[in-house]
Amino acid sequence: MKPTIEWADGKVVMIDQRRLPLEEVYVECGTVEEVARAIETMVIRGAPAIGVAAAMGVALGVSALKPSADLTTEFSKIVKRLERTRPTARNLFWALERMDRVFRESRPLPLADLKARLVEEALEIEREDEAICRRIGTNGADLVKDGDSVLTHCNAGGLATAGYGTAVGVIRSAWEAGKKVRVLVDETRPFLQGARLTAWELEKIGVPYRVIADNMAGWLMQRGEVSLAVVGADRIARNGDTANKIGTYTVAVLCRENAIPFYVAAPISTFDFSLSDGSGIPIEERPAAEVREVNGRLIVPPAAAVRNPAFDVTPARFITAIVTEEGIVRPPFERSLDALRGRS
Repeated sequence: MKPTIEWADGKVVMIDQRRLPLEEVYVECGTVEEVARAIETMVIRGAPAIGVAAAMGVALGVSALKPSADLTTEFSKIVKRLERTRPTARNLFWALERMDRVFRESRPLPLADLKARLVEEALEIEREDEAICRRIGTNGADLVKDGDSVLTHCNAGGLATAGYGTAVGVIRSAWEAGKKVRVLVDETRPFLQGARLTAWELEKIGVPYRVIADNMAGWLMQRGEVSLAVVGADRIARNGDTANKIGTYTVAVLCRENAIPFYVAAPISTFDFSLSDGSGIPIEERPAAEVREVNGRLIVPPAAAVRNPAFDVTPARFITAIVTEEGIVRPPFERSLDALRGRS
């Protein structure tokens, strides 16, 4: 399998996650607009992977500029276009801010050198992401015991990152350490990232799994069939409130009711220290067609009204711990995350 996303011959190549698990198809993006549309239409998704795509999109856009262009103005247009793609994912904005810093620092260079510098920074973000995810996996593996049954929601694996995964990275590291774990994969309506993507990944790496409908999780917890839950994140506020795929809050509440540990796995780039709590996290509303249809076939009355928020916010009080590349942080998050911020 090729990487989730890569820079190849001056283009951004990514696996089309809309076609999985039945078809493994790759999309080539030759312009910043094509990268932006790929992010918007879920060709690529998952906060860390979106960050990598945004960085590569910036490099691609600047690479196309001619010497006569007003570089500062054109760079601003490129960034603004990418900013409009997915408002909830903090990694998107983190990557764009990083590329902006490099652009400003490298602005005095000859144009060819400036372009090369931005490409190198995008590739460095990609390289760093895989290394960071592996550290997250190693740090979180100790939370998983031999024989555990782990519930995960949405997809926080290699497809959502540059290659290893956050929540799935924790599971994968435990498995690679020899722990015999089993995974319960929430299907994750309406886009089915669990059923289509997480199951596909686990099958590739040989970890035993079962797909369950989202509304089965509580009953299985009640029966003692879930040892712990681990999920990814799209944005985490300073107090630990966490935005993740819609339905995550429900899983967290069910875990609390059934005295089951609920863990979040995310890189420090997902934290938004400008937000005191989760109330300020922007929640993206996705197209109604994602709820109305499955594989292009209508599953509701044609005139049915639809809501499709893509994310919800889990209050920090429901989170047992957050696994990062710098270690595991626990409540009170205001204190532990402040210390984490100082180390990052």
